[in-house]
Amino acid sequence: MGRPVALITGGSRGVGAAVARALAPEYDLLLGGRESTALQHVCAELGARPWPVELTDERAVAEAVAGVERLDVLVHSAGVARLGTIAELPAVAWREMFEVNVTAVATLTRLLLPALRIARGHVVMINSGSGRRAAPNWGAYAASKFALRALADALRLEEADNGVRVTTVYPGRVDTDMQRSVREQEGGEYEPGRYLAPESVARAVLATLGTGDDAHVTEIIVRPAAGPLT
Repeated sequence: MGRPVALITGGSRGVGAAVARALAPEYDLLLGGRESTALQHVCAELGARPWPVELTDERAVAEAVAGVERLDVLVHSAGVARLGTIAELPAVAWREMFEVNVTAVATLTRLLLPALRIARGHVVMINSGSGRRAAPNWGAYAASKFALRALADALRLEEADNGVRVTTVYPGRVDTDMQRSVREQEGGEYEPGRYLAPESVARAVLATLGTGDDAHVTEIIVRPAAGPLT
C-alpha cells in the first residue's frame, strides 16, 4: 500500500493551501482551486496533483472523482461569503452561498463516500465562527454555515458504522484574501495581527488527523488570541 491520499478543495490559497502544506510530507495530494495559476504554483511547490474542478457542476465533479478508488482524507475548504442585511441581500447571493458552501460539499462527499469507506477515511469541514453564531449582515453566510454544521453532524452519525470520521473546524477570522474582501464589504479597515494565521488552522487539522483509531474529534474551535473584532 502506498502513501495515504488527501483531497483538499480551496487548496490554491488561504486555509486550503496551508492545510496542503501541512499534509504534504505524509500524504499524496489532490488539490482543487478556482485560480489556475495559484493552484499550479502550490501543486508544483508540494508535488501535488491539480484537481481544477468546478464544484457546483455535479457532472464535472462525478467525472473528476471517477478514478479515486481510495481516499484517506477529504478536506472541504472552498467557500464564498457575501454580506448584507436580510432586507438588502438578493436571492442570487443566497443561492451562490448555499450552492458553494453546502450543496457542493454534500455532492462531493456523496460521490467520494465509497472511496472514504474503503480507507475508513476522515472528512474535515472547514466551517466558521458564523456556523455557531449569526450576526447582523452575516445572516445568509451564517445560514449556509449552520447548514454545513448540520450536514457534518448527520454525516458523522450515518457513516459511523463504516468507520468514516467527520470533523468540523470552526475558525475565527483568518488572515486570508477572503477576509480582506469581507472587511471591504463591512466597510472596515483590515487590521494585521488581529487574525488567525492559516497555518494555525492547518495545525489543528493535522492534529485531528493524527489521533488514534480509538479517538474521534468531532469539533474544533480555533479563535484569534487577539479576541473578536469590534
